[in-house]
Amino acid sequence: MLFQAILPTFALSISPLEGDFYLWNMKKQQIFNRFEEIVKAQGFVLVDLVMRGDNHLRIIEVYIDNEKGITTVDCANASRILNEVIESEKLIDSNYRLDVSSPGVERPLKFLVQYSKHINRKFEIEFKDIEEIKKLNAKLIRIEAEDLFFTEKNSEYKINFNNIIKAKVLISF
Repeated sequence: MLFQAILPTFALSISPLEGDFYLWNMKKQQIFNRFEEIVKAQGFVLVDLVMRGDNHLRIIEVYIDNEKGITTVDCANASRILNEVIESEKLIDSNYRLDVSSPGVERPLKFLVQYSKHINRKFEIEFKDIEEIKKLNAKLIRIEAEDLFFTEKNSEYKINFNNIIKAKVLISF
């Protein structure tokens, strides 16, 4: 009988952790939507939002981009505005560190506006072609509406942006 009294108490102690996890994921989506609205008003796209840490210190990494590229001044301005919104709207109720930066070349491109600054650079692209997935290492030569044109070994490839699964700029030294 004593065992039965302890078991329900133990089982109940797990559920608040699951509830906190669920609530944090809902909060993260709310923060993402609000940040996306703010950076869009500044002329940027929100490429990614990474939230990690615990209730003692949340680390919020915000990656922004646009068609011309991001400067340190852009990051500082976005950071200041986002920080003001976090505080005024009480989006995060614990200590936090906010880091705002450009995505860097190691991150895949997610938005069409990110491609124009990479014309004449080599890419590693994974894309859908009819019923199969193909990979290509090629140079981006131009963009027309939502079509991207790449060259590889004297051949030209036209890939619609909506068919791109993953695209990374290749670094050459």
